[in-house]
Amino acid sequence: ALIPFAIMATAQGEPTAILAAAGTASFAQTGAVGAVMLKTKDKRLRELAIPAFISGWFGVTEPAIYGISLPKKRPFWVSCVVASLGGGISLVLGQQVYQMGGLGVFSFPGYITYEGDITPAITFALIAAATVVVSFVATWLVGFEDGNVEQAMSHEEAKQAALGKQVVNTQDSLISAPLEGEVIPLVEAADPAFSSEALGKGAVIDPSIGEVYAPFDGVIETLFPSKHAIGLKSNQGVELLIHVGINTVELEGKHFEAFVSQGQEVKKGDLLLKFDIDAIKNVGYNVQVPIVVTNTKSYGNVLSTDTKRVGREDVLLTVIAE
Repeated sequence: ALIPFAIMATAQGEPTAILAAAGTASFAQTGAVGAVMLKTKDKRLRELAIPAFISGWFGVTEPAIYGISLPKKRPFWVSCVVASLGGGISLVLGQQVYQMGGLGVFSFPGYITYEGDITPAITFALIAAATVVVSFVATWLVGFEDGNVEQAMSHEEAKQAALGKQVVNTQDSLISAPLEGEVIPLVEAADPAFSSEALGKGAVIDPSIGEVYAPFDGVIETLFPSKHAIGLKSNQGVELLIHVGINTVELEGKHFEAFVSQGQEVKKGDLLLKFDIDAIKNVGYNVQVPIVVTNTKSYGNVLSTDTKRVGREDVLLTVIAE
């Protein structure tokens, strides 16, 4: 909730400590994912962790959070604690951001003072490096669930894998639009974490109404504390991520309201979230809603509708079985 005030301060030529305190979060995620990447014996998890680790250095942490640390739980909590410690050290050392820059390593120039002193930028770079190292070591020591492919499969699936057969879904699924609005190709998403399809294939909706509904019968697998993103799994096994807005995690739940909880079973058409489109736009955030099938690799393909606008009863995605 304080981020908009920090942005306003830098726009008015005033330094802010808020962004300095928050700046270690992406580095903590990067360190945690780095530990998972090197320690895991799951080839599929490592394949996901490598691009998440790389993008994390540049402040794009959605692949790390939704694909790795949050599902694994302990890496997520480790990164939260380490990020808090790093942010606290930044405050104690008097770190301030003087101008808005990029994210991750691209944020370093923002610590250069108005007089051109680069010492604060170097100091924050050292804090960021320490945050990565501590998060890496802590995640490595605390560990995480690392069931290999066969452990995560049923007995029959494991037999197929042992015979060299790929385990795939054999049933096509139609995914209804979870909200109303204009359909945009995923490759045109404002967030590179989605436009690169690193999190899976899908589509983007530019919403006309700030209400999100269940697109199928299933269960709520993940509800982010900031309520801006929700992960569902259908009864047919499709795993879907609905992410409201770009970088809206920074709003910390403001302008969002959740009507479900993690682990809750839902029916198609149940209200999941409400969000205030105008309020979110007014504080400077894009309200695009990327909707992706996060287990895309388990299917032959994921196709988006050709229509330009969708309502809640319209088909948005077609998930093709292998």
